[in-house]
Amino acid sequence: MKEKGTNFLIQSAVIAALYAALTLALAPFSYGVMQVRISEALTVLPFFTPAAVPGLFVGCLLANIIGPYGLADVIGGSLTTLIAAFLSYKLRGRPLLVPLPPVAANGLIMGCMLHYVFGVPVALWACILGVALGELIACYGIGYPLLKYLTRYPNIFR
Repeated sequence: MKEKGTNFLIQSAVIAALYAALTLALAPFSYGVMQVRISEALTVLPFFTPAAVPGLFVGCLLANIIGPYGLADVIGGSLTTLIAAFLSYKLRGRPLLVPLPPVAANGLIMGCMLHYVFGVPVALWACILGVALGELIACYGIGYPLLKYLTRYPNIFR
């Protein structure tokens, strides 16, 4: 039983590190109204392991602490990722839908935050669609092919 908990912790930590590192390494694309946060492709990992849920949350938290938008993004952005990761985990029986929660949650929540909290001078609908489009590119354009590729290795997260 102890080994299972250790594996969970290690998987969460590795996913958190990958998410944060990818976000920060690709920072010019990771923040803003029209962003394609490549690290969001990792939001398909709850399909394989529940350890991805806290891992994605912590990785996003770390990236947002270091990122340019301050406390509102640290709290709001990180909680949005936690919600999306949890919903993706719940949809793991339907692989095509696994990338959808991050697209919807980030588009709606972060789009509203950009408009109302950060005062981005763009129409609300444009903020929502801009974030959702970036998420769509990351989650379905990169994440879904990653999911399909990783399903070839069923023991990768054991």
